Amino acid sequence: MVGGTRVEGPEGAGATAPLWRAAQAFRLVTALYAIGQEIASVPHYRHPALSWVLVGLLVLWSVVSAALLSQWRISTSPRVRTTVVIGDHLVVIALMAATRLVADYAWFHGHQTVPTTLWAANAVISAAIASGPVGGVASGVLISAVSIAVRAQWELDLWSDATAPMLVSVGLALGLAADTARRAHRQLQRAALLTAASRERERLAREVHDGVLQVLSYIKRRGSEIGGPTAELAQRAAEQEVALRILLSEQSAPVPDLPDSPAAEQDLRPLLTTHASTSVSVSTPADPVPVAHDAARELAAAVAAALSNTALHVGPAAKAYVLLEDTGDEVIVSVRDDGPGIPEGRLAEAAAQGRMGVSRSIIGRVTALGGTADLRTDDGTEWEFHLPRHRPSGKG
Repeated sequence: MVGGTRVEGPEGAGATAPLWRAAQAFRLVTALYAIGQEIASVPHYRHPALSWVLVGLLVLWSVVSAALLSQWRISTSPRVRTTVVIGDHLVVIALMAATRLVADYAWFHGHQTVPTTLWAANAVISAAIASGPVGGVASGVLISAVSIAVRAQWELDLWSDATAPMLVSVGLALGLAADTARRAHRQLQRAALLTAASRERERLAREVHDGVLQVLSYIKRRGSEIGGPTAELAQRAAEQEVALRILLSEQSAPVPDLPDSPAAEQDLRPLLTTHASTSVSVSTPADPVPVAHDAARELAAAVAAALSNTALHVGPAAKAYVLLEDTGDEVIVSVRDDGPGIPEGRLAEAAAQGRMGVSRSIIGRVTALGGTADLRTDDGTEWEFHLPRHRPSGKG
């Protein structure tokens, strides 16, 4: 922990690697600046030999810490980096405090400490990259307080000295940059995983479509042709075919991009095109038709139920047509077949007998979404589902 915040774990190492590399280049440049400042200041020190020893330690630590902080690929890099960040603060504080050993009050009260303010900023930068803006600001405040204490500048207007504002600003800016890099890295990783998962689902869907669905369709067709006891087998195969097509439709739908997205919507088109076959023609717009996730699933299930009724009651030779339209104000899905239609009074008779498949599987699904389901049976059977873009209040 640095400054009371979490230290970067392995998942964030790759995201902040460019920041760590740039920080080490800055560290080596500031070490050269510290040497130059030593050359300019050593005539004013009362113990010049000791000051050169301190600058030698500064250069040695700069090289060692830069080498260690650049190792972001090894498995122990987060632990090593945490140790170095803590060590950075200890070394900076010790070198700043040692200024009183090499210079008298008249000098250190009005000048930089031995490690220079610029080199001391490396500790703040490391804390900010490792721990984010909170750790960076906390480190900046700590180093600023040490600088004020060592130089005994309590009586001065602190804002007339650029040390504290500079260190705190560096900690805040680099901390925000590091957090942004980590967040972008996580989103990129998630996008890559979603892309890979989507491709795998599509591959499995193609294999299932080419194998299992064709076998179920064949059993349904042959069972209906043979009749007798095999008719029940054909019906069961038809039900499983519909269930499997709904499952494939749901799996082929894109996953919402981020868990905190305001509205989970998905394109309705792939949910409907999954039903396409030699006997089912599906027509959809060229542009995506996004609807709420639950509404898309329910509409797809209603279409599957309508197609199942066509296969069961019209026969395997029936042709069905699915049309998707997006008017902007509402989404319209039409399911039509070329069968003889439903005899007048047949639906009421089925409902009276307790057979609620149509009302529950089709009408119930659509009305629960705040839409309407219209049925026409004069020339074949045609369902037309209307789903408004904005659901009426009180609707599911």
